[in-house]
Amino acid sequence: MRKALMAGNWKMNKTWAETVVLAQHISNNSTEQWEGVDVVLCPAMPNIKAAYSVLEFDHAPIAIGAQNVHWEANGAYTGEASVGMHCIVGHSERREYFAETDEMVNKKAKALIAGSLVPIICVGESLGIRDEGSFIEYVCAQVRAALAGLEGGSVAKSVIAYEPIWAIGTGRTATPEQAQEVCAAIRATVAEMYGTEVADAIRVLYGGSMKPENVAGLMEKPDIDGGLIGGAALEAESFVYLVNACFE
Repeated sequence: MRKALMAGNWKMNKTWAETVVLAQHISNNSTEQWEGVDVVLCPAMPNIKAAYSVLEFDHAPIAIGAQNVHWEANGAYTGEASVGMHCIVGHSERREYFAETDEMVNKKAKALIAGSLVPIICVGESLGIRDEGSFIEYVCAQVRAALAGLEGGSVAKSVIAYEPIWAIGTGRTATPEQAQEVCAAIRATVAEMYGTEVADAIRVLYGGSMKPENVAGLMEKPDIDGGLIGGAALEAESFVYLVNACFE
């Protein structure tokens, strides 16, 4: 049985003080039951310490992650940061706005794994590719590129987040059936590359506007193991609801 994972991607939102408040509200509403699910908060890079301090003081069953990482351990890379804890790589916004390629995503995943950390590898298609009907092939190609050269044991501990670009911040959401179709294809691709044992172990998240209104239908699907949460992670009440939905 795969352990569910709910990761909140706060993106470039919340000041230092707002980060403390939001982390505190989420921590205050956590319960011992949360030990049964992996909960990760990914604040903006300058505010990671602020959120971590809250969770550490409260001994909350919540981990901290980063939103981006450079594949080198150090060097003259102004504005970049080396490996953290859990870390998102390959997010569609990084691919679109910062021209990140599949090769760069692969390098970042390798750097995180080398640091004994967990990459949350994002894959997903645009509306154009969805309408063309080639979305399965496109997403699976991203998976193959991201995992190229990795050892099976490391892949099993990694996370893949399916985020249909057309459903991020648009108010549109993939139906549970649409999400399951792609998440199942992702798991099948991992099975082709590394075998069924690894495919059964790796966690696949849905990352396209998961919210309280649709979480139950998505979490019922056999190949969806949690969510990479954007907008709904910026309000404590909605994020707590999504975490608690993992137990229903």
